Amino acid sequence: MEAWVVITICAAFLQNLRSALQKHLRSSLGTTGASFVRFGYGFPVAIAYLAALHHFAGYALPALNVPFAFWSVVGGLAQIFATILLVYLFSLRNFAVGTAYSKTEPVQAAIFGLILLGERLTPGAVGAIVVGVIGVMMISVARMPLSWRNLLAAMTGRTALIGIASGAIFGISAVAYRSAALSLDGPNPVMQAAVTLACVTTFQTAFMLVWMMAKDPSEIGRVARSWRSSSLVGLAGVTGSACWFTAMALQQVAYVRALGQIELLFTFAASVFVFREKINRMELSGCLLIVAGILLLLMWK
Repeated sequence: MEAWVVITICAAFLQNLRSALQKHLRSSLGTTGASFVRFGYGFPVAIAYLAALHHFAGYALPALNVPFAFWSVVGGLAQIFATILLVYLFSLRNFAVGTAYSKTEPVQAAIFGLILLGERLTPGAVGAIVVGVIGVMMISVARMPLSWRNLLAAMTGRTALIGIASGAIFGISAVAYRSAALSLDGPNPVMQAAVTLACVTTFQTAFMLVWMMAKDPSEIGRVARSWRSSSLVGLAGVTGSACWFTAMALQQVAYVRALGQIELLFTFAASVFVFREKINRMELSGCLLIVAGILLLLMWK
């Protein structure tokens, strides 16, 4: 099995764990605070990870450049706003369905990858991604009678549009992160990903601190008081991001994000066993289609 496949599956699991912890925090923190903790409590771990690679693994630090700074800022801001939308989405639908709406990202990431990086997909990969997105659409209409009218309403309603917007912005951030990592001159994809992660999370922490100080300074105090659970979000978030960044330095964004839909398997497990939410047959069928799309992607890539 290729390295990027294993790394992506780890990233998907850690991302689901982080999202589940953020949903729990949503009861004690606002949307901004629950979004901030993944960066604020994660950036020290990202810096420690970079330092360990440099001092213990002996990897050289690559020289930073203007394209790296540009793509890091674009990716960092996009991820902040996409995360805020996703956390807000959890309050509108259940955990599994809220996450599913954002999983239209692979198609959007493929489009952005083509436009910004000139990355093309094989016809088989396109078909596999479409199968996965059909699974997402099935999940979106699982709570209503199946018809074209309901499908159109589900995909154009407020909740769906927020989820699709979240997926689009996540797609932009993913392509930006790959561009940032590839703009560095070595020494290898692992170190390039680690430098990108450390710089981006530090920028995101500073940006969101200024934002909260201007909008709601009391939220900073609530974030500090919730340090026990918030630190877990930060740890899961930054570890997952390290995996995502490394996978995207090794493989095209569309492939990584399409395989990353395996997160929905972990999401449904958390929805049922942790949050005690009911999952119906249509949602389960949609999940199986997503899995089928992933398997087809690995066969036809």
